[in-house]
Amino acid sequence: MFEGQSLSVVLPAFNEVQNIRTSIEHFLAHPAVDEVIAVDNRSTDGTKEAILATRAKYVFEARQGFGAALMKGLEESTGDLIVQSEPDGTFAAGDLDKLLLYQREFDVVFGTRTSKSCIWSGAHMPWLLRTGNWIVAKLLQFLHNGPSLTDVGCTYRLLKRPVYREIRPHLRVQGSHFNVDMMILAIRMKAKCVEIPVHYGPRIGESKITGDNLRALAVGLRMILLILRYRLRSFR
Repeated sequence: MFEGQSLSVVLPAFNEVQNIRTSIEHFLAHPAVDEVIAVDNRSTDGTKEAILATRAKYVFEARQGFGAALMKGLEESTGDLIVQSEPDGTFAAGDLDKLLLYQREFDVVFGTRTSKSCIWSGAHMPWLLRTGNWIVAKLLQFLHNGPSLTDVGCTYRLLKRPVYREIRPHLRVQGSHFNVDMMILAIRMKAKCVEIPVHYGPRIGESKITGDNLRALAVGLRMILLILRYRLRSFR
């Protein structure tokens, strides 16, 4: 609970047995966190058993995809404030404090991993990946009249439940470009949005996206196409 508001943390997981229990415990140890929703996206490595060994709420999502897992977790959450993150060790539970402070003035708080001073030693954020995220973020910012944006790939963010209720019927993306879908919807529906730097550490386990340059490029192209396609749509 934070200032009278309950807080849910959603963690999508596909074969994250190496760190998910630690991640869950770190988030549950934060005094503001009321629940952690851990979404098992058809894992085959013992992720389910690791989740069940904690106090997190276990949820299974059969549809494969980062977006599908997150949509399921968002549906299962009950908090007034909803935070999405990763169970792979890249994000720090302590950064919840920053997200919570900014939600006093904003409806949605996006994290960014592009600030050099916040990138920990060993984190996978090479120049090409950081620059690519910045370019796509600026395209989104320009075409959709958004706030200053520098990172479309950061999965650490907070949104208030009224915003989630408004964008929920429009969420469609089941794949790795789900982040852009949520960002555009929040911006186009006039939610007060801001982006802040968060710490970004080394990943524990194998990356499903950024560990492969061709896969990361494919996700980036899908993000660009989604940004352009949404530019032609009207929500009001």
